[in-house]
Amino acid sequence: MIKSFFYQTGEGVKLIEGIADFDRLMATPESFIWVDMCKPDDKELFILTHDFRFHPLAIEDVISERPRTKIDDYDKYLFLVFQAADYIGRQHGLKVTEVDFFLSKNSLVTVHYDEHRLFDHLYYRAERDERLISRGADFLLHTVIDALVDNYNSTLDIFEYEVDRVEDDVLSEPSEETVKSIFTLRRDIVQLKRLVLPQKEVIGRLSHPGWDLVSDKATVYFADIHDHLISINDLADSHREILNSSLELYYSSVHTKTNEIIKFLTIFTGLFIPPTFIVGVWGMNFEFMPELHEPWGYWAALGFIAAVISGLLIFFRKKKWL
Repeated sequence: MIKSFFYQTGEGVKLIEGIADFDRLMATPESFIWVDMCKPDDKELFILTHDFRFHPLAIEDVISERPRTKIDDYDKYLFLVFQAADYIGRQHGLKVTEVDFFLSKNSLVTVHYDEHRLFDHLYYRAERDERLISRGADFLLHTVIDALVDNYNSTLDIFEYEVDRVEDDVLSEPSEETVKSIFTLRRDIVQLKRLVLPQKEVIGRLSHPGWDLVSDKATVYFADIHDHLISINDLADSHREILNSSLELYYSSVHTKTNEIIKFLTIFTGLFIPPTFIVGVWGMNFEFMPELHEPWGYWAALGFIAAVISGLLIFFRKKKWL
């Protein structure tokens, strides 16, 4: 599916759906065009070669999908690979959407294979606010990338909520499911950082002057996106540190509970060692033993055992072992 937004000075923005004569449109004086391809088929992808004459290596990256984030300068146009991320849940993790950009003097071509809600919002803005396109292709590139980066905020908000839940679980009644959640969230945060770090590097390059196709005015706006990506990376680091601390706290609580159990069993065993010894002594099969034939012998033995156990309990309590 192809949606194009054609702007010409004095005539506003015109929406064009499907394949059009892009050669003629790009040759129109004082005009800009944004061509967005969503799930393009082979016929639509052929436009990249026939009408726009993009390099085969760049088109190969578009078709193959999921190359690393990068920017390539082909003199007459820039080729940029970017990603957006949405957090689906603990079970499915991050959903990564690749977006490819071709930036030329008066055109921007975007290609993606997922129907992301961000593009519906951008379509709406392009139809109703001609400034989105009239300022130039470089500012339009900034607007689309800025929307993709802003989408990280919702992902980080969900991460923050999930991390808070994990903290509460660790402080209340942690279980094996809690540990699983910690490792799952850490995996997703690391994946987010793997997306953000190369994007920060690429946008950092665009934020410096010296590009033929990016004006000095636009580089200031790309610098703002660069700062935003730094903030996102710092927040991701913060969430990861909280998860690491939660994991340490979980292991500490498990270790403490294990020690409590061992302590109880040790005290329990210690209490019954003297009675076992006493019963063993009086249980020997000798004919002549003191108190063996006394009527009070049995009760005296029980009393002595109770006294020994009581004495041990008093001793353990004074030692603060109980």
